[in-house]
Amino acid sequence: MKRSISSSVLRKKSAETAEALPKDVVSDPVQEAITAAPEPATGLKPRMGGSGSAWKAGALSDTQVLLNEKRAQIVEHILQGKHELELDPTQIIDEIGTDRRDDWIDQDAFNSLLESIEKNGQDTPIQIWSVDPHWQPDPLDPENCTGVPFFLITGRRRHAIAQKLGRPVRAILASPEKRGVSDDQFEMLFMRFRENEERENLGAFERLLSVGQMFDRYETANPDKKVTAVGFASIIGVHESHVSRGKAVLKARDEILHACKNVYGLSHRELEKVVADLVKRPVKAAKGTTKTKKLTIIRKFGREKLSVSSQGGKLSISAAGIDLDKQSLEGLGDMIAAYLQEHGSKK
Repeated sequence: MKRSISSSVLRKKSAETAEALPKDVVSDPVQEAITAAPEPATGLKPRMGGSGSAWKAGALSDTQVLLNEKRAQIVEHILQGKHELELDPTQIIDEIGTDRRDDWIDQDAFNSLLESIEKNGQDTPIQIWSVDPHWQPDPLDPENCTGVPFFLITGRRRHAIAQKLGRPVRAILASPEKRGVSDDQFEMLFMRFRENEERENLGAFERLLSVGQMFDRYETANPDKKVTAVGFASIIGVHESHVSRGKAVLKARDEILHACKNVYGLSHRELEKVVADLVKRPVKAAKGTTKTKKLTIIRKFGREKLSVSSQGGKLSISAAGIDLDKQSLEGLGDMIAAYLQEHGSKK
């Protein structure tokens, strides 16, 4: 314990020193300090230097303990998804993409949300996971996540809007309980699906495509496990028929988008009919024969059309309204022969 020197001792020492000095230079510094000091208004005696320093040191120590406890609590809450972070949108990586229509950023709903956030701010944080599953916030500055990369799970429109407006994006970490339990990418797909289901009903195509993506990822992550439609349906909480349809939609995605201009407005029944037409098995040919599909492409030149077809090893070219002399036909034949010579026959 730090001890302070009493004023009586100081006075005694001062008196001894004074005896050795001339009368005109004798002074009592302690008495002068006491005399010069203003009388406290409350009548309390002022603290002496030693005890005051100890009190200040104790107060600072208590403050530091409280500050450390507060920081530790913020770290814990960040990891549990209970404390928001403000991040630069460029720190966030969208590994799984959206389950919405490809042109979602051009839709009225996106523009309305952009206007609302620009005027009123972002009301709901996006959900993220740190790229490093073992990442911990800085214990001395837990809210500072500069340069830390994160995966985007939900909130693609809000993230895109923050990027467009040049603002930080509000974010929270998604549930840590799902991290590392099975496959992280499947869990991100599942959380994305659930969040979009709750916030806004997905169209039939978007919903089934998302189910198909989840099934495909789950099957890939569990190569030694037999995954059935019934079993997977119970995992994600949908009817088993949606799983089989989702697989079909994922497989025929490009063909569906090419065949239907209004695919995002189709009902489940209409989409099912489109898929059935696309995956319909070809009619069996007569025994002993093999019927191949006829391929045809059409090109326009001026006002005329050129049709080129191939079936069963036969190539035919048709251009209505075109008259060619022998020299022109030979030139065209040479060009076709040169092309086939270079590229060969692809069966």
